[in-house]
Order: sequence, then C-alpha cells, then structure tokens
Amino acid sequence: MNMQSKTDFTQTMLTYWRAPSSYDSIVGRKNALQLIQLRWIAVVGQISTIAIVNLVFNIAIPTPAMLAILIFLIAFNIASSLRWHESLSVSSGELFFALLVDVITLTAQLYLSGGTQNPFAFLYLLQVIISAVLLNTISTWCIILITSACLAGLSVFSVPLQLPPSANGFSSLQTLGLVICFVLNAALLTIFITRISKNLRAGEAQLAEMRQHAAEEDHIVRMGLLASGAAHELGTPLATLSVILGDWQRMPEFNRNTEVQQEMHDMQIQLNRCKSIISGILLSAGEVRSESSAKTSIHRFLNDLVEEWKSSHAIAIFIFENKIPGDFPIAFNTALKQMIWNVLDNAFEASPKWVKFIATCEDAKLNLIVADAGPGFSDTMLTQFGKPYKSSKGRPGRGLGLFFVVNVARKLGGTVTAYNQHQPDAPNESGAVVRFSLPLQAIRLETEVESNNDV
Repeated sequence: MNMQSKTDFTQTMLTYWRAPSSYDSIVGRKNALQLIQLRWIAVVGQISTIAIVNLVFNIAIPTPAMLAILIFLIAFNIASSLRWHESLSVSSGELFFALLVDVITLTAQLYLSGGTQNPFAFLYLLQVIISAVLLNTISTWCIILITSACLAGLSVFSVPLQLPPSANGFSSLQTLGLVICFVLNAALLTIFITRISKNLRAGEAQLAEMRQHAAEEDHIVRMGLLASGAAHELGTPLATLSVILGDWQRMPEFNRNTEVQQEMHDMQIQLNRCKSIISGILLSAGEVRSESSAKTSIHRFLNDLVEEWKSSHAIAIFIFENKIPGDFPIAFNTALKQMIWNVLDNAFEASPKWVKFIATCEDAKLNLIVADAGPGFSDTMLTQFGKPYKSSKGRPGRGLGLFFVVNVARKLGGTVTAYNQHQPDAPNESGAVVRFSLPLQAIRLETEVESNNDV
C-alpha cells in the first residue's frame, strides 16, 4: 500500500470511529431545538393559567412574581435558541443544564401557587421522562433526585392559595387541574417523544450511511492493494512482450508478409489495451490520481475525451451536446476522464447504436449526463447502484466499474444518480441515464480565474 492509500485508510477509520460522537452531537442539537419548542408551549400555558386563575376563578396569586419567572424563562429560551441555532452540535451537559433550568422555574412557580396542593406538580413527571429520553443514565438519575427533592421541599415550604368564599371548594378545582395536567402530560409527551424518535431514526440512518461509506473506502484500499500487486506482476511480462514485438516489426522476413504485419499491429493494439486497463485499475483504486493532473479548459477536456472515445468505439449514433455557456480553465484529472469513459463504455455495451452525452453547468456544479437506448436499469440495480459486484451483465467479476465511478465522484465532492428515462430522439422506448453532479471548485483553477478577473 502506498503512502496516499495509507493516509486515506487512516482518515477513513478515524471518521468511522468518530462517527458516534458526531452523530450524538447532531441529534442532540435537533433534540435541543425540540426542547425550545416545548418551552414556548410551557410559557403560553403558564400565561393562560395565570390569566384564567385571576380572571375566571378570582383566586389571589402573586402574579408579579410569577410573571417575573416567566420573563426569565422567555429570556433563557431566546438565548438558548440563538446559541443552538448557531452551533452545529449540542452536548449532553448543555441538555442537562436546560432541563435543570426547566425544573427550577417549575419549582418556583409551584412554590408561589400552593406547592404540592397544586395539581400541576405532576408536571415533574414530564421533566423526568424527557430526561430519560435525552440524557444518559447518570444525568437522568440526577434529574430524578433533584425533582424528588423539590417536590419534598414544596410539601413543606410554599405560598398557600387564598381561595375566595365563592369558590366551589378546592377539591373540585383540584380535580379539574388534575385532568388538565394529565391531558397536558399525555399530549406533550406524545408530540415530543414522537419527534425525538424521528430524530433518532434519522441520526441512526446517517450513522449507518457513514459506516457504509467507511466500509466502501476500505474496500477501495483493498482493491488498490490487489491492483498494485497485479501491476507489478504484469508490468515486466508486458514490457518484455512489447520489446519482442518491436523487434519483430523491424525484421525483414516479417516486413515482407502483409498478413503477419497486420497481426503484429493487432497484437500491439491489444498490448496497449492491456497497459491501459492496468493503468485504469490503478487509477480507479486512487493510486495515480494526484500525479495525473494538468492544466486545460473544460471545453478542450470534454471535446478531446469525446473524440478519443469515439475513435475507439464503432458506434452508429453518438450525440454530444456541450451546453456549458463559457470556457474556463480546469485541472485535467485522469480519474475524472476514466470515470466518464467507464460510464460511456457501459452505455455502449447496453446500446451499441445510440449513446447521448450532455454537459451543462449550473449552480456552481458541472452536470454530465450519459443516456443510452438499451433496456435500462432493473429495479434491483437502481436500489444497489454503485455497490461492488452488482452488475446486470451476469458475468463474474463485473460490477466494479460503477462502484469506482461512484467513489471517484464522491472523492471529488459530487454525486452520481441513475434512473430510467425515454429519450425523444432515441430509437427505443426505454433507456438508462447516469448523471454526474460535480462541484466546479473540485476541478476549476481558481487562481487562474481570479487573475483573469483582475486583468
């Protein structure tokens, strides 16, 4: 394995092992935003409760002090919103602190409104269940101990409710409060836990995708090892054959025989083809990519690629549409050429009479589309597109081409998608389409562009 492959493999493994931490932070941020929404609901509910108690039931409560607590809660929620919207991750400690603030403000409100006689004291259960969902075991038990201590303290210390003589008795109001508290707990827990579960599923799917990418990168490294070994083993005999063939072509007895000359010419073509295949395998494995860049322009790169591909393929109709509005300098990358060439070869195998190649540029992305008039992709191939050893040709050893294509595009920061679509100018009713979408910054020479703009 060369130094570049070792570096890529090390980075891949580090990414894999860091994935759970990154995953927890991203999911924690989503859960923190859910807490902010839940806290706004609590603010609205407390304001409504204070208004109803004062205006409907005429129960005397320390309204100014309770409103002051609400102002603090609103300020804290605004600060949390600003903090967590700017941050890409939220730690477990920050979530614990946020829940602790909720517990403290709830305790203060209950202290001013009857303590444990207040039926809304059961909202502590909401805090405990949320902590059990969001926090680790130690933090959850800390919340349980804190809420239990607060509830025990409220049973001894609290501001009693002063009920007016016209009230129908605190027992009936307490029953109504218990019902309302139960409905609130049930509704909020259903909404909150449903959203949290959705966040967890999305995070687990993202984590699984990251691990899949790491496994595919590891597979590429292994393929690079096999390709390196094959290149070293086959390089010497191919070089020997090339020397012998060159000697034969200079021998007079062979030069007088036109049939032998034609056969030697065909042998030379096949020998060069073998060398090209080995170079392509090494290139796809990522071993010569950095050494294969040169300065060119996007139009020259695409035109040369198309002319070279057409000269080596006897295709009946090949349509090339270059819709890129202006020419600009790029770094010629052999891996990119090999990627496009591979897809064109697959399209030619499926549709030897008609292939279409379209190049566009929009939203700072280079879009390359290869379409054919073949039978199209099967549903299985579409769901497993880009997976190694998944091929519709039914021959052993196939399926690596599209796998390399997808991974080269990924290394360049782009994506590859495949679908079936009928082309209006195609001879058949079906056809497969492969679309590359690559960021221009991955191939564009920014220094050259900037110097031209300065001029």
